[in-house]
Amino acid sequence: MRTQRISPSLKIIAAVAALFVALPLLSIFVRVPWSDLRDMLAQKSTRDALFISLQTSIIAALFSCLFGVPLAWFLARSESRGLSVLRVVCITPMVLPPVVGGIALLTAFGRQGIVGQYLYDWFGISLPFTRTAVVMAQIFVAMPFLVLAVEAAFRQSDNELEETASTMGASPSRVFFTIALPAARPAVIAGVALAWARSLGEFGASITFAGSFPGRTQTLPMAVYELVSVDYRLSLVLSLVLIFISVAVLAAMRDRWMVGR
Repeated sequence: MRTQRISPSLKIIAAVAALFVALPLLSIFVRVPWSDLRDMLAQKSTRDALFISLQTSIIAALFSCLFGVPLAWFLARSESRGLSVLRVVCITPMVLPPVVGGIALLTAFGRQGIVGQYLYDWFGISLPFTRTAVVMAQIFVAMPFLVLAVEAAFRQSDNELEETASTMGASPSRVFFTIALPAARPAVIAGVALAWARSLGEFGASITFAGSFPGRTQTLPMAVYELVSVDYRLSLVLSLVLIFISVAVLAAMRDRWMVGR
């Protein structure tokens, strides 16, 4: 493939844009106290925040897959009226201010919430400020990423094969599990990875709906936020951990957007 020439002015603009993004990230690597890195990572508060982040984000990613894949299939194949409205509603958390997402969750599932009041009055279940609330907030903000990725894959898959299977008597469930889902497997894997990474980095909705209680609901992003003014060096270390995980996810998914390279 012949390399297309790029004008010098565009190269300069591209370099400035790349530097603007890369410089803050590189600054963390420069400022991290490497000599004390092991000791800081071994602290109980750090280990607790890391464990809670990994535990909740993995659960959130699994639930996002469990509910998000059927939702993506419905959005891709259904001809129901109002489908465009439903799609907009389902992906709104992607662009919603995180704190507003937390307020929305409180309004729905808080003790005085539309649903939460009945959970509390009838069953004594209080969801806010629990680890379950952390998972719910993560699912709320992360599932739309999976839905968009998987819906696009379903739309690009071969409808004729699915129609042939249906004509031969295959049930809709069998068509989904034996034809559509295997064909969309790369997108599902990418969607789960995106949902997990987004869940791991979730902050605004989680701290509003679940609070930041060390050893209970405090995740790595919450710990970083609270440590900035208390222990800046430790906040750099935790930030480095999150950057490392994010870069690892992006590197693993590189083939998803570098096809043909």
